[in-house]
Amino acid sequence: MQAPTNEMQPYLLFFVLAFFAAWMAVICLLISILTGWHTLAKRFRAQAEPYGETRTVGPLFCTVYMRYWGHYSSCVRLTAAEDALYLSVLFLFRIGHPPLRIPWNEIQFGRDKFLWRHYIVLTLGNEEKIPMRISERMAGKLGILQRLPGEAIAL
Repeated sequence: MQAPTNEMQPYLLFFVLAFFAAWMAVICLLISILTGWHTLAKRFRAQAEPYGETRTVGPLFCTVYMRYWGHYSSCVRLTAAEDALYLSVLFLFRIGHPPLRIPWNEIQFGRDKFLWRHYIVLTLGNEEKIPMRISERMAGKLGILQRLPGEAIAL
């Protein structure tokens, strides 16, 4: 008696991988809509590379909180250039997250405290008003602390 052959196994693997990829794409798109990245991308999609003096943090060990405390951890790179703030997400999570270029005149600065942590709040877009919270340490590395109104802080 012969053991039954399982010819469906390669197809099953393909369908599982395709389902996983589609699921990840949907999750990334939903996250971009909820956090406001999608809204920002309508006006601020990056068309050029940063120029002039630049400072970059991330993606590793870089945590960014956006609208509704949406949490981007170790997947966002922030680059502060002379003309604008550039944001990009790692390639694997790029669906719904195109690179952004937000001019400095479209960003308002503030501070926030949640429990024992202090954050610098960047309100992105004069019309969109999407909050982005970063640590004071990250803001210092990017040179953003010098842009806070009425404060000259060096960390």
